[in-house]
Amino acid sequence: MVTIIERAPAKINLGLDVQGKRPDGYHELSMVMVSVDLCDYVTVDHLDEDKIDFSSNCSKMPVNQQNDAYKVAQLMKEKFQIKTGVSIFLEKRIPVCAGMGGGSSDAAATIRALNQLWQLRLSQEEMIEIGMQIGSDVPYCLFAGCAQVTGKGEVVNHIDGHLSSWVVLVKPEFGISTRTVFLDIDCETISRVPIDDLVCAIEAGDSAALFAKMGNSLEDISIAKRPFIQKIKDKMLESGADAALMTGSGPTVFALCKTEKQANRVVNSLRGFCKEVYKVRTL
Repeated sequence: MVTIIERAPAKINLGLDVQGKRPDGYHELSMVMVSVDLCDYVTVDHLDEDKIDFSSNCSKMPVNQQNDAYKVAQLMKEKFQIKTGVSIFLEKRIPVCAGMGGGSSDAAATIRALNQLWQLRLSQEEMIEIGMQIGSDVPYCLFAGCAQVTGKGEVVNHIDGHLSSWVVLVKPEFGISTRTVFLDIDCETISRVPIDDLVCAIEAGDSAALFAKMGNSLEDISIAKRPFIQKIKDKMLESGADAALMTGSGPTVFALCKTEKQANRVVNSLRGFCKEVYKVRTL
């Protein structure tokens, strides 16, 4: 029996710009995402019986159609008329409801794993098409790395540049509903982020420009709902971080540090402040 294990890395947003409202009701986004080495792991095995057997080490994880990885298996079984079954085990390490794309990365890892298990030989475009039916971050998570993502998430352009940094992630005990954040967007007044300048800074390897151009259009909305996010940012910067920013719609905040010594100071400062603190690297 062939066992396939796929890594599902978390992502952070170095930049997230809300550019306006689309005719289809979605918001037009331009984002710069980068993967970090905090990862879930998806393990798939063949089953003779025609069923999806899904399990996880995380009690918070739904193990049915509410789980994005389960949805992928169901969708691909139907689409490609797979009459055998699959066992899927999700080893969860990325915090849940954290704005780090954990669910999307799990879904992307499941697409890659089932493509191998069922020998489907899917193209990138075919995998992206499946991913978009699950969530807008899935296309990026299929290939990860450092990329600019536009549209509803389906347009992924990798950024050539050497981005190597220590990252401190802090996940508060509360969550934030992405839906409620997007409902509060006012395209006339929302803060804007210079994504093109940010991309140029990464390509040039200019860390000072990178730190200066980072931003998240959703941050003000989420901070208004949960002011504690701003307190985390302030504490990170006071502890010596080069930059601090909320990722996605929150509530997780990350700090970028040029050196591990800086990162350790930030970690030590935040450990008594929040329970979930992680020191990782960009991938």
